[in-house]
Amino acid sequence: MSLDGAYDDSNIFAKIIRGEMPCVKVWEDDQVLAFMDVFPQSKGHVLVISKTSKARNLLEAETKTLGRLIGAVQRTSRAVRAALTPDGIVVTQFNGAPAGQTIFHLHFHVIPRWEGVSLGRHGEGGMADPADLKDLADQIAAKLEG
Repeated sequence: MSLDGAYDDSNIFAKIIRGEMPCVKVWEDDQVLAFMDVFPQSKGHVLVISKTSKARNLLEAETKTLGRLIGAVQRTSRAVRAALTPDGIVVTQFNGAPAGQTIFHLHFHVIPRWEGVSLGRHGEGGMADPADLKDLADQIAAKLEG
């Protein structure tokens, strides 16, 4: 998919927002949802999405949406750090298929990193165990501020 096109209401994130598909939630409010990536690149990989925007990527997003999302990414990253004590945290966001985007609903990745531990490939690792994801989500949620 290119950078241009129409929003597809049948994408997996839209279905998660509507409650048609399950996810392991870390936290949510009326505008944002943070949940565990089922194909994590690292232990504790969290996705942060807008629940209200129909933007497919950063270029289409409303300024208010971006402000709200980056605040949510920061809040989530702080909780990941407090819960899992990684050596670093990667925050990434893809725009268009050639850039690596696989789900065309604006989203950010919060990926904890540890020295000497390889990072998995985006969208290509094995599916994580749901019980492990729930445990990680609970650990991260317990460290949320505000």
